[in-house]
Amino acid sequence: MRRTPWLVAFSYRLWRMTQPKVTLGAVGVLFDAQGRVLLVEHALHPQTPWGLPGGWVNRGEEPAAAVRRELREELSINVIVDQVILTGSPFPNHLDTAFLCHTEDPIGALSYELVDYAWFPVDEVPRLLSFHYQAVQQAIKLKQENTP
Repeated sequence: MRRTPWLVAFSYRLWRMTQPKVTLGAVGVLFDAQGRVLLVEHALHPQTPWGLPGGWVNRGEEPAAAVRRELREELSINVIVDQVILTGSPFPNHLDTAFLCHTEDPIGALSYELVDYAWFPVDEVPRLLSFHYQAVQQAIKLKQENTP
């Protein structure tokens, strides 16, 4: 092996090509002062347009950094990531991570990926993807546990 390191490198690359691959997404759950949850209307999701803001995690990017980047790109806000609240696999070969976040920034310009945004009372949210709904419910539970 020391005489042919290229063979080891080639074997490793071949082995990696046969391993299962997954994509990774990150979404943020934010509440305003009235306890309403922030949802965005996605232009590219016709079946369930309303959902949590977020997106794909880039290669080599930490999921928390990805949610900060996505919310800055989509809503022109800077968020502080508080904690992971849920992970799950809503689709085959895909893993999502939901973070509880907060911000003091007002919503700015929307990206081309979004049609609209709204703050919804938690008992009036529109139909969401199951993972997004579960993330909102988990965030509500955490907020209730941390409120004296």
